[in-house]
Amino acid sequence: MNSRPLQLLLADDDQDDCFLFEEALNEIEVPTHLTMVNNGEQLMQLLAKTTDDLPDVLFLDLNMPRKNGFQCLDEIKQNEKLKNLLVVIFSTSFQENIADQLYKSGAQHYICKPNNFAQLKKVIHQVLTLPVKAAHSIQSTKENFVLA
Repeated sequence: MNSRPLQLLLADDDQDDCFLFEEALNEIEVPTHLTMVNNGEQLMQLLAKTTDDLPDVLFLDLNMPRKNGFQCLDEIKQNEKLKNLLVVIFSTSFQENIADQLYKSGAQHYICKPNNFAQLKKVIHQVLTLPVKAAHSIQSTKENFVLA
């Protein structure tokens, strides 16, 4: 296994969700470094400043102020420098038509935020143990897009 910690970026405006995400990460046996931003504008500014060292995984909330997750995903996938960034949608709600749209827009996975801490740890661990190289170059199959 790679000894470098996985570089994670969480874009979410809900402070409670950010805290729980960080707590779950601390209990998972995968070395990580977490950076958090609270809205889509901050996310895109941070990614614009990041020249060579993009995060390994971006966990992207859909409902954020200033710029929502849909807008961010579109900008990321249209940007030559960012288009291979592994984007995992991390949202409180799930609607199949929205998930279909996000899949077509290039997100790798969709997680409906669990309301149970053990389940949260499980889905985060599931994402972090995906083969990173394969995940960057190949989108998950439609059947494996939504993680539960």
